[in-house]
Amino acid sequence: MILDLEGRRAVVTGGSRGLGYGIAQALHDSGAEVIITGRTGKVREAAAEIGSSGPPAYGVTGDLSRQQQRETVCEQILEIYNGRVDILVNAAGTLNRCAAFEVTQEDWNEVVELNLNAVFFMSQRIGRSMAARRYGKIINIASMDSFFGSVLVPAYSASKGGVAQLTKALSNEWAAEGINVNAIAPGYMATALTDTMKVKNPAQYEETTRRIPMGRWGTAEDLKGLAVFLASDASAYISGAVIPVDGGFLGR
Repeated sequence: MILDLEGRRAVVTGGSRGLGYGIAQALHDSGAEVIITGRTGKVREAAAEIGSSGPPAYGVTGDLSRQQQRETVCEQILEIYNGRVDILVNAAGTLNRCAAFEVTQEDWNEVVELNLNAVFFMSQRIGRSMAARRYGKIINIASMDSFFGSVLVPAYSASKGGVAQLTKALSNEWAAEGINVNAIAPGYMATALTDTMKVKNPAQYEETTRRIPMGRWGTAEDLKGLAVFLASDASAYISGAVIPVDGGFLGR
């Protein structure tokens, strides 16, 4: 089967919870070995859950917003996989909701380091091993904010806009190296990062929901099929794409 990932080796950053966990599950269910990364020991519990049957799954702990820890994480990944990574999903991300006038340098750096800088440097390090074999799939997690700017999340919007352009730039350089670089741009998704709106501003939550043509927020389940497609040979001639998964929001 062209969508079969049996024998592939995948890495999902931020894979211990939320959208990253769902994507890691989908890749594993399709036959891939999976390494997930996260900041806390929960990553090993999540890996144990994912790998309870079928191919093995591993957890690697580290804060990808910190250069030294990021390098250590990459070393551990390459050691576990004996230098061969087929699929990299850059799903780790964070968000600080704050008026632009109130954003501190620390707030800004925290978001940009994880959401954008880590995406580049993880792709660069793992991408070298892919280029050596002339095969690889890199999937970045962008956002609707890659297409427009939201309110009260200036660092997040800037970082996700950067992810979209970085996806295209890396594709321009690496497609000829056998590496497909694409991005998934989720719309309004029901995760821990967005639950604050539902609790703190229910009126805004309801208004947002009404603007989504499908009438609901997305879940990790809604990303699984596209993630497997982009990780598989079915997407062999797709590179540099930023694909919305938003219930039709951007088309309204």
